[in-house]
Amino acid sequence: MTTRAVVLARGLGRRLREADDEAALDRDQQRAADAGDKPFMPVAGRPFLDFLLSGLGDAGLTRVGVVVAPAHQGFRRYYRETNAPRRVTVDFVVQEEARGTADAVRAAEAWAAEEPFLALNADNLYPAAALRRLAALDSPGLAVFAPDDLVRTGNIPPERVRAFALARVDPDGWLAGLIEKPSADQVAAAVAPSGISMNCWRFDARIFRFCREVPESPRGELELTGAVALAMRHGLRFKALRAEGPVLDLSRRADAPELSRRLAAVPVRP
Repeated sequence: MTTRAVVLARGLGRRLREADDEAALDRDQQRAADAGDKPFMPVAGRPFLDFLLSGLGDAGLTRVGVVVAPAHQGFRRYYRETNAPRRVTVDFVVQEEARGTADAVRAAEAWAAEEPFLALNADNLYPAAALRRLAALDSPGLAVFAPDDLVRTGNIPPERVRAFALARVDPDGWLAGLIEKPSADQVAAAVAPSGISMNCWRFDARIFRFCREVPESPRGELELTGAVALAMRHGLRFKALRAEGPVLDLSRRADAPELSRRLAAVPVRP
């Protein structure tokens, strides 16, 4: 079982920056939203990243590399001085430019030290049970969620679920392919164990080659889904673990009040 996890916290938070007059944010939340700062968005009185680190600790993941921008003094000060975690060790992995999720994973190559690791978004809170099962795999893999489960148990509306990658899974439980921006019909037609990828992966050192070699996507980014597809074309296989929610998503301003409500009574022990 791996005890390492890479948290992709370098994004620019474009969707969070978008104005939303109906989002009932307090002053600190408004400041974080204006800066596109998802990891430090206050939720139930704590930065959202605190909940993610606490969940990693619950799953037995104790060494966490947080991918950050070169100017990350706020992260360092908070997790070194203000609120140093007790159950997990937080290291900072610098991604020089926000070139995409594949490049963010590539930035963690030296930190991973040839060991397997989980890679996950900084704006999602995943179930500890799913993380624990993923960490215990003996091969690369990903967590796959049923679309209706994401809607029923989390805070993710159906139209947002349809924007996530659809993971096609073969009868033996291996990833057969990823469909970015699937159509509503494709999502509706997905049957277990196929489902939605929430960008929650287990990798080993082989992934770094493909993160370096993946071409830019039509959006001009080096995307992790593209690196995985490239790896699959070269024979690397990914075990698909069927997972159950809730997955909580902090993509937009209106998510913050709902997450504060849901997480108000959740103990936080990074």
